[in-house]
Amino acid sequence: MNEYKYTINGNKYEVVISDITDNIATLTVNGEQYTVEMEKQAEPEKPKPVVRQASETSESSTSSSGSASGTAIKAPLPGVITEICVTEGQEVAAGDTVIVLEAMKMANALQAEKSGKVSAIVVKVGQSVMEDEALVYIE
Repeated sequence: MNEYKYTINGNKYEVVISDITDNIATLTVNGEQYTVEMEKQAEPEKPKPVVRQASETSESSTSSSGSASGTAIKAPLPGVITEICVTEGQEVAAGDTVIVLEAMKMANALQAEKSGKVSAIVVKVGQSVMEDEALVYIE
């Protein structure tokens, strides 16, 4: 049982909620008993996860660029590509940020592990990626 005191437009109300079953509440306001039907709250719609076949992942990795050779920078965890900081043919140094991956509402800057030239970028901004999926190749 919950008791509340309200003042609305100068009028005082003592409200006692004695029972709630499903969406029906039994309450007493200033000594008078009422049965109140409450609106059910709409549950927020959950986004549906996008699941790709393993064959789609390997096809996109090889078809985005004619030559996917060198050392691959892979996704450390599932996420969404939010920024690509390099272009194919660009020289990078070890430690340069090449991709920004959003995972668990955090931006993760993925860096080049070695110096070299970007030989292929196999993802696009907005693309969902899985853990260990190749993102960029550096030779």
